[in-house]
Amino acid sequence: MCQIDDLGFWKYGEICFKLVKQERIYRINKFALETLSIAHQDVVKNTRRWLEQMVVGLNLCPFSSRVIAQNQVHYAICDAITDEQLEQFCVTELQRLLGSNENDIATSLLMFTQGLAEFDEYLAILDWFQQLLENAELEEHVQLASFHPQYQFEGVAAEDLSHFTNRSPYPTIHLLRQDQMSKVLAQVSDPEKIYLDNIKTLNKLGRRQVEALCPWGK
Repeated sequence: MCQIDDLGFWKYGEICFKLVKQERIYRINKFALETLSIAHQDVVKNTRRWLEQMVVGLNLCPFSSRVIAQNQVHYAICDAITDEQLEQFCVTELQRLLGSNENDIATSLLMFTQGLAEFDEYLAILDWFQQLLENAELEEHVQLASFHPQYQFEGVAAEDLSHFTNRSPYPTIHLLRQDQMSKVLAQVSDPEKIYLDNIKTLNKLGRRQVEALCPWGK
């Protein structure tokens, strides 16, 4: 687990210390599907299909089409199930994003194939990750977005279609560069309207079509 050492440096073993203190060394790190195992290629293909049909196809995220089209999304797959392995995976991918040029990796999707099937377990690792960013003072650099096959907005009726805006094929944590998001949102007069428009889009489609696009979220 992360801890503060005697000198006041935030650490995850030695990893977080290096992440915070190291200089940014840009390296070409384009995602290459063919380097993955067949099983992991299927995970990426299923995720890309969801992005193309739901996120981009229904314009649920107006900012996503460009980075997807330019192959600036890094897809990382984790088969781990223990907390230690899951946390290590998150730290490794955080380092990858921060150590790469934004033209190579604009954003990262972390997919969990074995662990975090239960939504409460997913929320626990998400809370841990957010706490890590806060304690390492990385909030101004990285923002987290959350997606899960059984995603449930707090305080919203279970049958509401709005949950499908965040229902993905696999438990997924999205790492976004904060500076990029700030630039994009600065061009949007009412960011909250995006969420409301998404709900209208799903309600117009109706449950049958929405569940056909996201059968894992039924």
